[in-house]
Amino acid sequence: MNGYDGDSRFITAHHLPAALIDLARSRQIDTHHLLRGCGLFYDDIITGQARLSPQQFLRLIANAQRLLGADDSSFLYGQRLWPGHYGAASLLLEQADHLLQALERIAQYRALLSPLLSPVLRLDEHHLHLYWRESCAIGEQSRFLLEASMTAVVALARRQQQEKLPWRFQFSHAEPAYVEQYWVHLGDAVAFGCPSTVMSLPREYLLRAWPGAGSTAQQVARQHCDAQLAAWGWQVSFLDLVYEYLHGLIRQPLNLERVAAAFGTSPASFKRRLARHGSNFQEQLDRVRRDQALYLYQVKGYSNDEVAQYLGFSDSTNFRRSFKRWTGRVPSELALLADWQGAG
Repeated sequence: MNGYDGDSRFITAHHLPAALIDLARSRQIDTHHLLRGCGLFYDDIITGQARLSPQQFLRLIANAQRLLGADDSSFLYGQRLWPGHYGAASLLLEQADHLLQALERIAQYRALLSPLLSPVLRLDEHHLHLYWRESCAIGEQSRFLLEASMTAVVALARRQQQEKLPWRFQFSHAEPAYVEQYWVHLGDAVAFGCPSTVMSLPREYLLRAWPGAGSTAQQVARQHCDAQLAAWGWQVSFLDLVYEYLHGLIRQPLNLERVAAAFGTSPASFKRRLARHGSNFQEQLDRVRRDQALYLYQVKGYSNDEVAQYLGFSDSTNFRRSFKRWTGRVPSELALLADWQGAG
């Protein structure tokens, strides 16, 4: 198994990074200061040949946050993201048949359209639930990227579907001082201090036809995108691959040796590669267990014992202790929180 790392240089500089650079330039930010520490110059970008690694892109985002110093920067960046001017990948979004297909395309071609955060789609009987998972070690830029990515989805759907959709949002972080930016760019159905960060939409809106749908052009665009990924030799990040492998076997006993062998490497080499992402095996395993537990509780309506059994915990006390370590809450608090959010 392969996958990109934080230092893999593949992000086309005149695509996603350029949207942020143009936002900064529109507010009179000097490009020399904006690109400081990123390992490239503005002239490199306008040649159309420069590539950034996730680490370089994150440094650019950190510089932009500091220099712009504005509460709306992440949201305005999100407004500029999709469809964007990213060649074949943008055509896939512009000419998608409907919202669900567009979201599936973003997930499938996330190395081209969302290389730092992976969108994760979950459907239940009544709703789509869209989560965001870190594809690289993001650190302090996590909230900026979440705000931008959520805004990008909302703006894309509204632009292409030509209507405002009734999205609902939950955020794991506390309510920020600039909460009015959430209301302006996302809507007023927002809640903070939740167990997980997720945006949800009734299923009835997912398959409404988009006016720009074009199946022939889509096929050609997909061929171009597939060719690009094939040239790289991977489609997603190393952390994505680890997460998806663990998730597929979450009900089985898992240890470092077994997972490292599945990736064709020694435990020591596997640990070193995770360390390059600022992570370790236990953290990755806990992340998958946490996400699955929250999904089973909040979407599937499982009981405490059912979730514990699903995840292979024979001792419910040990499960509750682990769950509190993952989320900062005990399972019984989730029902109370859901009741409070529903009343709001």
